Amino acid sequence: MLKGTVNLGQIAGIPVRIHISWFLIFVLVAWNVAGTVFPQQYPGWPPGLYLGAGLMTSVLFFASVLLHELAHSLVALRRGLPVHAITLFIFGGVSEISEEPETPATEFLMALVGPVTSLVLGGLFLAVATLLAGAGESAVALCLYLGQINISLGLFNLIPGFPLDGGRVLRSILWQRSRDLPRATRIASLVGQGVAYLFIVVGVWQIFAGRWGSGMWIAFIGWFLDNAAQSSYRQMAVKNMLAGYTVREIMSQDCYPLPPTMSLDELVQRHILATGRRCFPIVQDGQLRGLLTLHNVKGVPQARWPAVTVEQVMTPLARLKAIAPDDGLWSVMQEMTEEGVNQLPVMEAGQLIGMLGRDNLVSFIRVRAELGV
Repeated sequence: MLKGTVNLGQIAGIPVRIHISWFLIFVLVAWNVAGTVFPQQYPGWPPGLYLGAGLMTSVLFFASVLLHELAHSLVALRRGLPVHAITLFIFGGVSEISEEPETPATEFLMALVGPVTSLVLGGLFLAVATLLAGAGESAVALCLYLGQINISLGLFNLIPGFPLDGGRVLRSILWQRSRDLPRATRIASLVGQGVAYLFIVVGVWQIFAGRWGSGMWIAFIGWFLDNAAQSSYRQMAVKNMLAGYTVREIMSQDCYPLPPTMSLDELVQRHILATGRRCFPIVQDGQLRGLLTLHNVKGVPQARWPAVTVEQVMTPLARLKAIAPDDGLWSVMQEMTEEGVNQLPVMEAGQLIGMLGRDNLVSFIRVRAELGV
């Protein structure tokens, strides 16, 4: 789960969350509409109407973004892909789909449905504005603005720069032609970086032309797209490196069990400082009771170490997320990221048989990269 998010509930079984950055852009959209756009286009409204129209526009805009992401998620679910959540944040929204599509057709449909949804919404808002003509200027203004911004959102997402929806459409076409997903991802990512650099150049040009606000925002979007394109390609590269490998192949079996009654002072002096180990299973009568990490120790003031036992600060077995030796490395790496942990116990038939740490994964990836495998 992304840090700094607030749960709103579920739609079709999909958790919907808001990141704290969303509140900033919500206020900025409402402020821009109420303080600049509508006063310029419709002078003479009372101040309260500007404010109300600005807030309503911001709410409906992000409802539109939510529908855009929901369209992605529903197609993903229909095609058997797990959707962890939809999160609204400063750049709009993101569907947290943990697995890549298995076929180019799934990728194409899943990517295209989002922009199509935005374009349809834009058309509907414009149609409603036409029907309301003469019935109320504020309602017409709101629908016209939402129609234009949804159409702009749909067209923007169709830009063929990965990881935008248009970039994913491009990747699906390249994948269909070459039958080589990594190569298709690399080409789509390079196109995405090209689009990002174009945004940055346009943004800088706007700044030098005196349009600081729009220039900074366009350049910032370019910077974000560049980072997203590089990150998406690295993720694919790492996934390919880990594909086909299991926990059993790289887990550490050098588990040094400790009794639950050992003091933290003894643990630090005899085991952490002496061996450099950072994680210890706590075992009693051959049964795993919990897991103790350096993070647990750091939460206790040093003056109390002699009086505190490892059992008092360990993470109990009931709260541990254990993995199996035959689990795939990619899924385990995703699990570590989602749970925010650096190591996981490896259990088989109720017994602890090893530990898998993030350092094991990083070392495995680094060696494969150095060998060019």
